[in-house]
Amino acid sequence: MNTLKLKRGLIVAVLAIGLTASVPLTQAAAESTAKDLFSGTPAGDSTFHFSDIQFLNGTTGRAAGNGFLIGTSDAGASWQSIYKGTWQFTQLDFISNTTGWALAKSSAAGTNALVHTTNGGSSFTKIPTGPIALERIHFMDTQKGFGYTRAFAYKTSDGGKTWIKITTPANTRYAEFTDAMHGWTLIVVPGFGYKLSRTTDGGATWSTKLSVKATEISGGEIYTRGSQIWAVFYGGAGMSQQSYSLYATSDNGASWKKVISQDTAGGGPAPGGAVGIVKEGPASPGGHPSNLVLVEGAAILGGYSPAGEAIGVGRSLDAGKTWTNLKTIKGFESVISFTSKELGWMADTSSSSPAVYRTTDGGKTWSKKMSIPIINH
Repeated sequence: MNTLKLKRGLIVAVLAIGLTASVPLTQAAAESTAKDLFSGTPAGDSTFHFSDIQFLNGTTGRAAGNGFLIGTSDAGASWQSIYKGTWQFTQLDFISNTTGWALAKSSAAGTNALVHTTNGGSSFTKIPTGPIALERIHFMDTQKGFGYTRAFAYKTSDGGKTWIKITTPANTRYAEFTDAMHGWTLIVVPGFGYKLSRTTDGGATWSTKLSVKATEISGGEIYTRGSQIWAVFYGGAGMSQQSYSLYATSDNGASWKKVISQDTAGGGPAPGGAVGIVKEGPASPGGHPSNLVLVEGAAILGGYSPAGEAIGVGRSLDAGKTWTNLKTIKGFESVISFTSKELGWMADTSSSSPAVYRTTDGGKTWSKKMSIPIINH
């Protein structure tokens, strides 16, 4: 998931978060109990659960799931219902408090649809994408953005109405563009492992910046901010454990550090032959990485262990020179959103204990801000 930030505060005594009517904050907070927020029938499942969370700044954010979108303007102290319906959200991508896009399914087994809102999420308009089944999106402004499938990258200059395919190397399994000219791809190489390539001319040419040998190939992710690039390479998985490696560069790929090298009994060796700075990621032993956020020079990686019933984060504050896995809390799956290196939110996306937590010390401690009542419908 990519985290976009835009400074926007609370308008005096009014919750400006895309509700269809302006409601005084005290009244809205009093009326929007957890029971109220999650009344009705869940979309596509017997219970409600979170799928994504996105904060625009230190106070304003949204959390979405199967048939709902809720929002807060006081850092999670109170929440209000924004949308209830049939959309099962998989990703939120708001560029302001009113304008955003999302990927959502109309059925649990269906493909993602691209939907757009200009009223904060109270209603969404579906934007047809033809045969392109997007898995991720990232909009830079109201017109320009990027969309990704499992193997291809696309760009739009009209808010998602039309998409142009970007030339990427064969066997690309993940791509990330920062603008129309600069991008990265993760390429699988059968019989070898992975390669990470960079373009500075919009995909016309690509140069390999990192090669990682792996005995088992199962994909990865790329995260970028300025000259910092972080890449996750997955190895095998088994016994509820995930083997993976995390690499980092602070000079656009001229040099790399292997930060995490997590071997597991169930998944086998981590990709890459070098030893990492640490041998385990967050929520270990055997934890799975969720998403990574780059903010204020920090790299913060979410992690979860269904078997260990743990969720938490690990982080580096010095571009990967050092790494610290922080104390976990009880949970099963997670996604994170940080607006500074100290201030962040984490959603437990499982059906077992769906909740939203907040940290003000970079993930060292967490306080619960919202939980979904477990009621089978």
